[in-house]
Amino acid sequence: MSDDVNKTAYIDKMAENLIVLRTKLGLKQSELANKIGVSRQTLLDTEKRKRPMAWSTFVALLTVFRENEGTRSLLNHFGIYSAELQEYLTSPDKNTPK
Repeated sequence: MSDDVNKTAYIDKMAENLIVLRTKLGLKQSELANKIGVSRQTLLDTEKRKRPMAWSTFVALLTVFRENEGTRSLLNHFGIYSAELQEYLTSPDKNTPK
């Protein structure tokens, strides 16, 4: 694996499938926005692809969706959470500033 992952590709996959994932959890936009610490408007704009998703928002969403078995399997199905991303996120030397 390279020293970095293609964050843009993972963010794009999450944005493409965000409505499906949120709906699977049965959450309103305001509820999910509150869970991840952004405004409802930010989440709405992200879902409509009017605003690019920040990496920190991606990681927060990933954390929420990985907690639920149904959305966890969808993350894998949609290619949002891969072995490569898991290794990147859990490898201490990859996330420490140099």
